Amino acid sequence: MGSKLLSDFPKAKLVFEEAEDAIRHPIRKFCLEGPKEDLELTANQQPCILTLGIAIWSILKEECVAGNASLFAGHSLGEYSALVASGKLDFSKAVQLVHKRGQAMQEAVPKGKGAMAAVIGLNPEELTKLCSGLCQKLGKTVEVVNFNSPVQQIISGDKLAVDEACAQLSNDNIRTIPLPVSAPFHSSLMKPARLAMTPLLEGTSFEAGNGKVIANLTGNVEENYHAGLLISQIDKPVLWTKTLETAHQQGAEVFIESGPGKVLFGLARRCLPKGLKMFHTETLKETILKLNFL
Repeated sequence: MGSKLLSDFPKAKLVFEEAEDAIRHPIRKFCLEGPKEDLELTANQQPCILTLGIAIWSILKEECVAGNASLFAGHSLGEYSALVASGKLDFSKAVQLVHKRGQAMQEAVPKGKGAMAAVIGLNPEELTKLCSGLCQKLGKTVEVVNFNSPVQQIISGDKLAVDEACAQLSNDNIRTIPLPVSAPFHSSLMKPARLAMTPLLEGTSFEAGNGKVIANLTGNVEENYHAGLLISQIDKPVLWTKTLETAHQQGAEVFIESGPGKVLFGLARRCLPKGLKMFHTETLKETILKLNFL
């Protein structure tokens, strides 16, 4: 993860070095060498993903018109990247926070007790109703935690309840995909992680910055960004469909995903009207060329 970026843009290593200094953790080793089992631990994975996203952003700012961006949003952990990119949060501080966030989330639920799954093709209202019924029936937690697009949602909670939800949905010919995660993120089971992160986040200062941020918790532009948005985000749903709709309503016509993969690029194409310009950074050199021709 990140090997092509560092090969094509050697200056990006400065971002990795800053992250490593912030938490005394071998970010580049995890990204470039693994092993996979270590990288997939959320305490390691979160600072690695944040660092790669900001390293890519540092190149975009320098090489193309993306540096003129004025509206930022990030999915879950990505909200920290959005805060850094918008100038509201210092990068080193963000790395420290997400490292602690990953540890707190990992410790909130014993490994193997929680699960998450993507649900494709069922509207959010029906899925929420199904999950609520299963919670009452089983006495276990299963909740809709990512509202990603009109036809894709993520459920999270106790493994038993998530598995039962997937079984019922499959019987109704609704597609489900178990996610390879180490904890039931954004569910109410993450309350211990929220409590652990509250004093750290309450002690964090947010600057005015040079851009606006749309928060996961509300799906709205937060003119006066505050710690409560990140605190509550830990065990509350990500309103990503609303986030994209808000960005469009704010006049955004160009959408750029800065980070590993292109999942958000795909969600944007499903959620937003045709004709908008959308880019991912899997092929960063090509994307920079395209952006410079806008």
